[in-house]
Amino acid sequence: MLETLAILLIILWILGLVSSYTLGGFIHILLVIAIIVIVVRVIQGRSV
Repeated sequence: MLETLAILLIILWILGLVSSYTLGGFIHILLVIAIIVIVVRVIQGRSV
């Protein structure tokens, strides 16, 4: 579940960079959340 959410957030961030800068701040917040989720899973010892 968390992996799917992280992948979705990363895809949305990339689309935001490619399409426009209107939601740039929001998209970057989503990227930070996705990275935090991945880091937490790695620290817990689960594979990404």
